[in-house]
Amino acid sequence: MITVAVNILLWLVVATLAFLASMRGRVLFDGGIRDGVMEFILLLPRIGVGVIGSGFLAEALPNDWVAPWLGPDSGFLGVAIATLAGALTPGGPVVGFSLGAAALKSGAGAPQVIAYSTAWALYAIHRLLIWEVPMMPARVVWLRAAVSLPLPFLAAALAVIVGRP
Repeated sequence: MITVAVNILLWLVVATLAFLASMRGRVLFDGGIRDGVMEFILLLPRIGVGVIGSGFLAEALPNDWVAPWLGPDSGFLGVAIATLAGALTPGGPVVGFSLGAAALKSGAGAPQVIAYSTAWALYAIHRLLIWEVPMMPARVVWLRAAVSLPLPFLAAALAVIVGRP
């Protein structure tokens, strides 16, 4: 039900933006359509590979290895391992979220996967070194990373609190 509501909301946003672009001119509208179609065409194979790859990865990961380290009963250590793994995972969303989905299928707990995803989004080491440090002062980058350190742990804790009735 939530997925349907999100899809409807996203399509309403797209329709609103398309209407606004058409009001500003036909060239802007046509350019937006062309750029959107090209992004869709370029992204679709990546998503397909990521989803299929996560299915294979989920089958390849031994449940008896994932559950003790990242399972629901792994506690703070599991969250810490997931946070470190998220920070060390290279690649874009197709890689990060596919690994998270594979871990869930293999027995990882939701708080651990939430910590993984949060760490991957906030301070993936490769992104810090390749994108952020060259573009911003290093002091700002490391300060941002430092103040972000507790967030995966907070997200996991909130998942435990909210996830229980």
